Amino acid sequence: MASLHSDSPLQRAAHRSLWVSVGVNIVLTAMQLITGLWAGSQALVADALHSLSDLVADFVALLARKHSHKAPDADHQYGHQRYETAASLVLGLLLLAAGCSMLLSAGNKLTGATPLAAVHQAALYAALFTLASKELLFRYMLKIATEVRSSMLVANAWHARADAASSLVVAVGIIGNLAGYTWLDPLAAALVGFMVGRTGWQFAWDALNKLMDRAADDDTVEAIRATLLATPGVQGLHDMRTRHMGDQILVDVHLEIDGELTVYQGHDIAANARARVMAEHHVLDVMTHIDPVNASQAGRH
Repeated sequence: MASLHSDSPLQRAAHRSLWVSVGVNIVLTAMQLITGLWAGSQALVADALHSLSDLVADFVALLARKHSHKAPDADHQYGHQRYETAASLVLGLLLLAAGCSMLLSAGNKLTGATPLAAVHQAALYAALFTLASKELLFRYMLKIATEVRSSMLVANAWHARADAASSLVVAVGIIGNLAGYTWLDPLAAALVGFMVGRTGWQFAWDALNKLMDRAADDDTVEAIRATLLATPGVQGLHDMRTRHMGDQILVDVHLEIDGELTVYQGHDIAANARARVMAEHHVLDVMTHIDPVNASQAGRH
C-alpha cells in the first residue's frame, strides 16, 4: 500500500489539489456573482453561492488534513483521523444549508407578483465557462482523492461535480430565459438548490454514521477475514469487529491458535497476522486476542 505519511508525494499532491480548488473557486465565485447581478440572473447568482460554499469547503478540508495527520497524544490516543470525518460532516451540513437557502429564494421569486425579466446573454457565457472549469476540476480532484484514499477529498471532488451539474442546469435555464421563458431562470436556481441540498444530506449522513462507529462493508470484512485465516498458525477466528477511524479501519478479533504452543509462539503468530492485515488492507490497527484451541476445536469459525 502506498505511503500516506504527511510528507509523502501522495499527501503533497492531495494538499496541492485543495489549493488548486481554492484558486478556481475564488475566480468562479467572483465572476458568477458579478455577472449574475449585472445580467439579472438569479440562477447564476445561486450558482455563485454554490461556488462560495465550495470555497468554504476547501478551507475546512485544508484545516482537517492538517490536523488529521497529527500523531496520537494524551488526549487523542487513537490518533486524529476522525478530523477528516468531522470535516466531511461539516461539508455536508454546509451544502444542505446552502441548498435550502437557494430553494427558498427561488421559490419566493417564482411565486412573487413581480414580472420576471429576461437576463443578459453574458450570463450564459459565464455559466458555460463555469461548467467546463468545474468538470475539469472534478476529474483532477477525484484522481488525487482515489490515490490517497481520502473520503473527505472524494466528497470535495464530488462537490465540484455537483457544481458542474448545477452549472449545466443554470445554462439551460438561461437559454430558456433568453428564448422568452423568463420563469426558467428562477426554476433553474431552485433545481440547483435541490441538487446542492441532496448532495449535502448524503455526505452528512455518511459522515455521521462513521462517527457512530459504523462497521466496514461486507466485502472489506471478508477480505480481512481471509487474510487472517491465511496466516500460518491461525486455525480459526471469531468475534471479529470493525469500525471506521477516519478513512481507515480498526479491527478487533479473537484468533484461535494451537493451545500446545508457547506464549512466545502464539504472540509471534498474532503479530504476523496483524502485520499482514495492515500491509494488505486500509487498516489503522488490529487488536488481537489469542484463544487456545485443540485439534478438535480448530477451524470451527
